Amino acid sequence: MTFTMFTTPWCGYCHRLKSQLDREGIAFSIVDIEQEPDAAFTVEQANGGNQTVPTLLFADGSTLTNPSVAQVKEKLAALA
Repeated sequence: MTFTMFTTPWCGYCHRLKSQLDREGIAFSIVDIEQEPDAAFTVEQANGGNQTVPTLLFADGSTLTNPSVAQVKEKLAALA
């Protein structure tokens, strides 16, 4: 996987980004922070203590919070 998307089942922004990424054929894994307390902590660390989703965690340890598909593509290109 190229990155992990931290999400919740009720997050509209998460659903939208997931469908956009699927349409673009971009592979990623999903972690539900309501089911994974360690993941919630990771999201809080990336967002100043807030559980803001979607938060994407990349292989280099960097994160993007509620990014556009264009921002995700730029980041993936920079990591390639």
